[in-house]
Amino acid sequence: MRLQGNKIVITGATSGIGEALAKKFVELDNQVIAIGRNSEKLKSLNVHDNRIIPFCCDIAKFEDLDRLAIFIENEHSDTNILINNAGIQFNYHFAEEHHLLSKIEQEINTNFIAPLKLISILLPTLKVNDNAAIVNVTSGLGLVPKKQAPVYCGTKAGLHIFTKSLRYQLQHIKVFELISPLVDTPMTAGRGKGKISPEKLVKEFISAFKKDKFEVNIGKVKLLKLINRISPTLAESIMKNIAEK
Repeated sequence: MRLQGNKIVITGATSGIGEALAKKFVELDNQVIAIGRNSEKLKSLNVHDNRIIPFCCDIAKFEDLDRLAIFIENEHSDTNILINNAGIQFNYHFAEEHHLLSKIEQEINTNFIAPLKLISILLPTLKVNDNAAIVNVTSGLGLVPKKQAPVYCGTKAGLHIFTKSLRYQLQHIKVFELISPLVDTPMTAGRGKGKISPEKLVKEFISAFKKDKFEVNIGKVKLLKLINRISPTLAESIMKNIAEK
């Protein structure tokens, strides 16, 4: 992949991994269409660098996706990279949660359905531009689940398999998967230990992205995949036990 001169859509760009990706890509001399729900944070990103183009929307809502599609088609038809980064995770037990249906819907819509819809909407634009790519951000929890987040784990597992299949289909658009470990972001506040910074994750991803490594395993995900290959039972036991810490 060429790392300069791209126009990149990044969802969930107002914090964590998405913000780190946006800042790194403009540092590499790209334009970024930053997608998020926090209009003030989007404005501050634009102030940080006017090559970051803010677009406020909720990707879980169809009408907002429709607005985004029109915006890109009319004003940014040279968009050539889509990074599906936005995600949400709730920790709960099915038998104990009182607002189960709402949380299920939010996680599935944001983590799985929205990326598929965005890909469908932007494919006509991506396929006519040079150096085109789709990047889906998944998680090690899509490979081996943890106890408290069954819906989150399920959506990331679904996106993982979808990404593989999409890669088989698309001939002129490169399809990448960034498989993330536990990262120090607002979403993971108070959860787990041994987190890596978003900046460290992005540095490792950019190196692999440049070399066209389509499945990018970051940090401890490499070890998790190795353990899971050797002994799935051991991998599941490790994830189950650390989940409560």
